[in-house]
Amino acid sequence: MMMMRITNLETTAFPRLLSFAPARFYTAFAFARRPRRRNSFLFTTSCSTDVSITIATDHNYGNKQVISVTQTLYDYLLTNILRQLREETATMRGSQMQVSPDQAQLLAMLVQILGANRCIEVGVYTGYSSLAVALVLPESGILVACERDINSLQVAKKYYQQAGVSHKVDVRHGLAVDTLNSMLENGEGCSYDFAFVDAEKRMYQEYFELLLKLVRVGGVIVIDNVLWHGKLADPMVNDKKTESIRSFNKALMDDERVTISMVPVGDGMTICRKR
Repeated sequence: MMMMRITNLETTAFPRLLSFAPARFYTAFAFARRPRRRNSFLFTTSCSTDVSITIATDHNYGNKQVISVTQTLYDYLLTNILRQLREETATMRGSQMQVSPDQAQLLAMLVQILGANRCIEVGVYTGYSSLAVALVLPESGILVACERDINSLQVAKKYYQQAGVSHKVDVRHGLAVDTLNSMLENGEGCSYDFAFVDAEKRMYQEYFELLLKLVRVGGVIVIDNVLWHGKLADPMVNDKKTESIRSFNKALMDDERVTISMVPVGDGMTICRKR
């Protein structure tokens, strides 16, 4: 084991995190600087034949330790997590749209913590996140899965069947806005516990407004891709999708109808609890 003391964390540690983490998260990763003094960080690196894990300790913030995720450690996180579906999706066009395994785990955990019985997913793709949610729902639970691409849905339905959760998933093929509006017209307002959105970015605000009417008080809405590959922090990037996510994030921060927590998992997720 070797130890080294450095003073410039920004240029030597967590380069991948720095590429997408906004300023509001810096303290969580021991990146913040206090005025008029230089931070001092203690790093401990454990090395073996196949793994190297760096743990950062910032003495200015209660000796908080943060592990830098190496490839070996990340592979460990992926073990036994819906592997077959993940690997099949990796061979398909648009496979980057699939949520990461740690995101799927977080979604499933939130559903369990809530004791959710009725859930909605906007943007299913091949069903990785929806399968993770369906697996933890009670037998009486239901997940309304909204997806416009029939080919992706066929893959999703195959894995719902293999996992024995088809009876928990109400697949809705078509535009999500139409599906959500029809649910409201059917008197389903405030009857859902949880919703996850990973669909057309320029529609985020509209999806959110509809889901806010469908989810009960105390229910949770999770929005994916809120850090958008780090593009939000680059003032030179002004394409329509990036601008729409910037606008949505700003509106969400000022929205008094929900309390939020933006977490840098995957491409960034905002967890919203309806007040």
